[in-house]
Amino acid sequence: MSEEKLAVGLDIGTTKIVAMVGRTNEHGKLEVIAYGKAHSLGVHRGVVTNIVQTRESIQAALELAEQQAEEPIEQVTVGIAGQHIRSLQHSDYITRSDPDEVIEDADIESLKQNVHKLVMLPGEEIIHVLPQEYKIDGQADTREPRGMYGGRLEANFHIVVGQVASIKNIFRCVKDAGLKVADITLEPLASAEAVLSQEEKEAGVVLVDIGGGTTDVAIFKDGIIRHTAVIPFGGNVITDDIKEGCSIIEKQAELLKIKFGSAWPGENKENEIVSIPGLRGREPKEISLKNLSRIIHARVVEIIEQVYGEIKSYGFNEPSKKLIAGIVLTGGGANLKHIKQLVEYVTGMDTRIGYPNEHLAHQNAHVEELSSPLYATAVGLVLKGLQEHSEKVISDTDETGQEETEEHSSGEGTTEEEREAVPERSSFFEKFVDRMKTFLDDDTQ
Repeated sequence: MSEEKLAVGLDIGTTKIVAMVGRTNEHGKLEVIAYGKAHSLGVHRGVVTNIVQTRESIQAALELAEQQAEEPIEQVTVGIAGQHIRSLQHSDYITRSDPDEVIEDADIESLKQNVHKLVMLPGEEIIHVLPQEYKIDGQADTREPRGMYGGRLEANFHIVVGQVASIKNIFRCVKDAGLKVADITLEPLASAEAVLSQEEKEAGVVLVDIGGGTTDVAIFKDGIIRHTAVIPFGGNVITDDIKEGCSIIEKQAELLKIKFGSAWPGENKENEIVSIPGLRGREPKEISLKNLSRIIHARVVEIIEQVYGEIKSYGFNEPSKKLIAGIVLTGGGANLKHIKQLVEYVTGMDTRIGYPNEHLAHQNAHVEELSSPLYATAVGLVLKGLQEHSEKVISDTDETGQEETEEHSSGEGTTEEEREAVPERSSFFEKFVDRMKTFLDDDTQ
């Protein structure tokens, strides 16, 4: 793409694939230049099961986006989810060689590298290492250790882990579609970027992203990610239940769910009936809306109870872990009628639907459609891509300035060995992405 500050988010979902191109306007809002949506084939519960079909679906979405953008797309920020994702908490520490020197980025990077030495289950890889609170020489609840003095630096970490094979398959599909991976991020974190406010993250909030194949959960408190989980059920299992319960085909079940579905059975009267066209000259089938909502209700309650189980495992009943902002529902499943009321009834927590419109510029041609919870992850991935771009620009500027300072300095007090000992600025995750790229390059030779 052109040198203009554009980012492309690629949401590889179970039911749809979205490629979205955007930039930041003069007011700091996201202006969507183009987007393409294609039916997702080859993905089951967030995991690639057919490389060829997934690649073709990605290409179909890209072609639509490129037609609108009127220029080729070269690199993307990709979202990752799926039932193979799990998270854990871990504490670690380092002992600094000189406690009289202030703590710098290099110390925090060294602490993170310690975490990456953890032994995972076979076939697993650490995807994200997200620092929570720091502790310096036993002094707890330190949010920002940089610039402080201390000999022992400790931290609590939230670690996100995934199956290497599943991640490689996503990279393969993206590469086969003729794209480069600029960055990769956990989808609930991207969705949170699009629909949650900083105040909600501070107060304590649960993001529930109900997709086609999975339901992603992310809990924030004091502005920090505290818990993530992927529940292997989404909108597709509701459609399957309708298909089986009403003895109709999948396409009809999906249309019934979208047009007439409700998560609250008391909403419909017994005599409310919808007629479905019969197959190949057969008689039309009459479906009771009361029965339809009972089928939907049973499955949605099951999903909500699993979400509530994750909230309980976080320990939200403890005074320090209270989730004042309640639950924010997003993803395609959040469009289901009366789901907000059902979530409030089951969990007893305040609930709202999360729309990504807060970050969208009003001059977007399709702002009404893009404001749907359906596009929360794609909008979040574009925001993440733009964020990475601005951080890289700042980092490059800092490094350029540093190089110029070194060139103009006399060189006193800094030996060649000391300059070489300065650690690289790239994060572990950048190295992880680079390793994946290298793996695929070697594989194609």
